[in-house]
Amino acid sequence: MASVPHTKKQHSPRTISQGLSRLLPVYGMPVLMVALIVLFSIALPDTFPTRMNLNSILADKAIIALLALAAMIPMLTNKIDLTVGYGIVLWHILAITLQTRFGLPWPAAVAIVLLLGLAFGFINGLLVEMVKIDSFIATLGTGTIVYAIALWHTGGRQVLGNLPDAFYRINGAQLLGLPASTWYVAAIALILWIATEYLPVGRFLYAIGANPRAAQLNGIPVRRYVIGAFMSSGLLTAFAGVVLASKLGIGQASVGLEFLLPALVGAFLGSTTIRPGRVNVWGTLVGVGVLAVGISGIQQLGGAFFVEPLFNGVTLLVAIGIAGYGSRRRSRAPKRTASTSSAKTD
Repeated sequence: MASVPHTKKQHSPRTISQGLSRLLPVYGMPVLMVALIVLFSIALPDTFPTRMNLNSILADKAIIALLALAAMIPMLTNKIDLTVGYGIVLWHILAITLQTRFGLPWPAAVAIVLLLGLAFGFINGLLVEMVKIDSFIATLGTGTIVYAIALWHTGGRQVLGNLPDAFYRINGAQLLGLPASTWYVAAIALILWIATEYLPVGRFLYAIGANPRAAQLNGIPVRRYVIGAFMSSGLLTAFAGVVLASKLGIGQASVGLEFLLPALVGAFLGSTTIRPGRVNVWGTLVGVGVLAVGISGIQQLGGAFFVEPLFNGVTLLVAIGIAGYGSRRRSRAPKRTASTSSAKTD
C-alpha cells in the first residue's frame, strides 16, 4: 500500500491577516500598554522602570480607576453617568466636613457619604427610567446641581480641620508594598467581574444594553436593573470620594472634575479590548492603564502642562471611533452570513 505523503499546512497571507484582525481588537490595547512601558523604560531607565514610579502611578490613578469602574456599570445597560466626575467633588468635601464641622466619628461620616451616594444614584435612575430623560442629559443636570451645592457649601474656600489618623490610613496604608487604593481597585474589579461574567445580574445587564425591549419581553425587570446600575455607580463614586478625602486631607470644590474625562475614556476603552463590543471590567482597567502609563511617560519626558488633557481627549475620540467601527462590523456580519448561505442554497 502506497503511503500518503505528509504535507505541511501552509498559512496564506490572507489567513494570517484574518487571524491578526481577530486578535488585534482583543489584545491590541494590552499590547499597546506593554509597548509603552518598554518604550518609556528604555527612554527613561533611571526614573520610569522603578518601584517609586510604579507606586506613584498606582496611587495617582486609583481614583480614576474607581470612577471608570463606576461609569462602566451604567454603560452595561447602554447608559451614561456623568455624575462620576461631579459627585466626587461633593462626596470628598462632605467626608471631611462631617468630621471637622459636625464632630462625627470617621466611620459615621464615611457611612453617611456612602448612603448619600447610593441615594443620589437612585435619583439618577428614577430620572432616566421613570421620567424618561436621556441619561446624558439627566446626569449632566444632576451633576451640575451637585457641583453647585459643593460650591455653595464651601463658599469657594478649602475645608480644613484635624482628621484622625485612622481616616488618613484609608488611603495611606500599604499592603505588600502597594498603596491601599490599589487593593480597593483590585477587589472591586474582581467583584464586578464575577457579577458581570458569572452571575445572572451580569447577563441581565448586558441583555438590557443590547436590546431593552427584548430583555423586557424575556421577563427581565429592566427598570429595576437600570436603577440598580445607577445606584451602584453612585455608591462606588461616593467611595472614591472617601478615598480622595483621605488622600488630600482637605476638601475643595476645584478638585474632582478633572477626573471625569479620564474615567469616561477608561470606560469607553473597556469596550474596545479584551471583549470588543462589550463594556467589561478588565478592558476598563487596561484602558486606565494605557492612560496612566502614557501620561506618566510623556510628563517625565518633559511634556507641557496641557499634554494630559490633550492625551485624554485624543484617546477618547479614538476609543469611540474604534467602538463605532466594531459595532458596524458586527452589524454587517449577519448580513454577510445570510447572503453567503443564500448563495450556497441557490
